[in-house]
Amino acid sequence: MKYFTREWYEEMQVSGFLVFHETEEDWEQDVAWYNSEGLDFEEIRRYDLENRKNDLLKFLPESFHPYIQDGTINSRFPSDKLRTMTEQWRMEYDRRMSIIGNEYRNYYLSIKDSLPENVVQLYENSLHDAKVTSLEIPSENILIMTLDCRGSYYYQTDIKVTFTGVKSLELQDLSVGSYWLYNEVYSNEAGFQLNVLFDGPLVEFTLTADNVIIEISS
Repeated sequence: MKYFTREWYEEMQVSGFLVFHETEEDWEQDVAWYNSEGLDFEEIRRYDLENRKNDLLKFLPESFHPYIQDGTINSRFPSDKLRTMTEQWRMEYDRRMSIIGNEYRNYYLSIKDSLPENVVQLYENSLHDAKVTSLEIPSENILIMTLDCRGSYYYQTDIKVTFTGVKSLELQDLSVGSYWLYNEVYSNEAGFQLNVLFDGPLVEFTLTADNVIIEISS
């Protein structure tokens, strides 16, 4: 991945973590709802923080670190200082993400006409949140991936994606059950290069091939 990398995704999760209640009344109502459902609000918040702690410390400025270390970043209604810090960080984050998105979009538009029609279809008909249900490598130059797209943005059924003329392949820990998150496509002398960020676990997949065939289940 060059643009939508593992780090890019991890920082996006940090941005999603830093969503605060607008008012203290909203905060108290949320706490009361958890309590009414028999849920331990504080324990859930501690668990959420522990799962994201390393990324928070990695991507947020040091001024945030005391709030992360003592747990108040998500266990208390945010102070004006914390809210202001977050708004400033988010403005800079949004600016950087906009630049990344625009840079890749401009690159894609510049190569679109040189890509095989099926590769354009693969990129433009989003597979975000599609689930890998099978992986096959019947020969050294063919990869077949079956995806359940019922929870994704497009197709809403099973599809079989067959990559032909495969020149290089980096599967890493990709396996059945992984979810397709974000992808990039590039034009090169060998045909095209596809980079995909998968979750479950979070891995970057890279493939260079001549073409792709997309078969939609009836």
